[in-house]
Amino acid sequence: MQHLSTLDYWVIAGYFLLTAIIGFSATRRKASSDELFLAGRSLGPIAVGVSLFASNISSDTLVGLPGAAYSTGISAANYEWMAGIVLIFASIFVMPVLLRAKVSTMPELMERRFDARLRKYLSVITLFLSIVLDTAGTLYAGGLIVTTFLPMFDLWSVCITIAFFTAIYTACGGLRAVVYTDVMQGFVLLAGAACLSFIVFGKFDYSWANVVQQVDAHKLSLIRPLDDPGVPWLGLVTGVPIVGFYYWTMNQYVIQRVLGARDIETASRGAVIASLLKLLPIFLMTIPGAMASVLLPGLEHPDQVFPAMVSTFTPAGITGLILAGLIAALMSTVSATLNSAATLITLDFVQPKKPHLSPTQLAWTGRIATMIIALIAALWAPMIQHFSGLWAYLQQVFAFVASPLVAVFLMGLWVKRLGASAALRGLACGHALSAVLFVLRETEIITLHFTIMGGVLCVATALLTAFWMWKLGTADVPDAQGREILADARPGLAHIPRDVAVGIALVLGLTTTILIVLR
Repeated sequence: MQHLSTLDYWVIAGYFLLTAIIGFSATRRKASSDELFLAGRSLGPIAVGVSLFASNISSDTLVGLPGAAYSTGISAANYEWMAGIVLIFASIFVMPVLLRAKVSTMPELMERRFDARLRKYLSVITLFLSIVLDTAGTLYAGGLIVTTFLPMFDLWSVCITIAFFTAIYTACGGLRAVVYTDVMQGFVLLAGAACLSFIVFGKFDYSWANVVQQVDAHKLSLIRPLDDPGVPWLGLVTGVPIVGFYYWTMNQYVIQRVLGARDIETASRGAVIASLLKLLPIFLMTIPGAMASVLLPGLEHPDQVFPAMVSTFTPAGITGLILAGLIAALMSTVSATLNSAATLITLDFVQPKKPHLSPTQLAWTGRIATMIIALIAALWAPMIQHFSGLWAYLQQVFAFVASPLVAVFLMGLWVKRLGASAALRGLACGHALSAVLFVLRETEIITLHFTIMGGVLCVATALLTAFWMWKLGTADVPDAQGREILADARPGLAHIPRDVAVGIALVLGLTTTILIVLR
């Protein structure tokens, strides 16, 4: 392993200093709950778009995507380009609902459409996934990366230090600090990944023909056969869009950026920007990982490929930039999950119990919640190393948990007769079925790929919800407020700004071209 040079340390230190300046500059705003959680609903399209992208590209992604490409090929990038399609769908049909409703959390929208039971249901699930999977998992992955480059530090101290530093600027600056630092971190991340990709491509004399000749053909293919262990084509058209829809429209720490946009048009433009950026990981992360299967054969574990590429190929200074990019991605995700979890606790649990609290008091409640959540996640993160099989199934867990939620949410947008009791019972039945299928799959009684199971669960939950809707009949119908949410979901393509339409066409055109070339 190449040791960091003095220049690398200066690059990393400069990054931390700039992050602190940008993060704490956001504290000069008025301390209110709306400012802390939604940046005063004043974010512009670039801030929304780049922040959406940066918060999604975590240390898990920077390590996991090249690792997956190294072992099974670039089909792992299907989650990336599919995100662009999901974001376009959301910009047309979902974001207008959110912005017109003036909600602060996704569970709040569920209460508007149904009742408080659905709000609490979604809040609890989101909080659990946010703290135990998103925040702690990212801290753990980031801790492993940092200790690889800086072996003098142990995993516990790295996790606690990063969590503490991130929690401080997130608690002080709120969503505005998260988004502002996201923009900077997004550019640092792209610069570091682009440098590494350029260097690795140079090992093939900058010739795509040489890459195709030397790398196994199946590792350069996005569309894989039905029996593929990575992402089979049927799972690509069923389960992957469902997981993507949950992540980009129902996951609080992602959708919070959209809720902070100044208006519907701004949110739509931000979604298009994020869609374009989501095409970059194919070229900056997965293809270099596939190339590394030729350049660095025989690695003990595929997750070693990214650190190995950095230590083997990058010169002094660039190594520091890439490590800063890794830390940037880690902190971007952690800050986002901390702020969103604090938002859920404050607005979905504390405020309903104590409606007399002022906006300033709610803001301080959110800050305290941020610090507590960071502590819990930091203490839990190192324990993940004792569950070696658990985190290999991360995408599976999301598929099993998200599919019933997506089914009920989409039905809530377009099925006007769906009431709260039918939705709750359908959701409970769907998650019960998810638990059964998860156990059957883990015990290998059923071997169906989890992405395909995600599609099956979504359809099954929709049918179960329809059954309860039929059984309860007119005794369970939405009220006037719920019908307003329905009405907002119907405009569709009629109100897309011209520049957004051009952006959507560009995303679809580029995606189609990539799929044709790398099919």
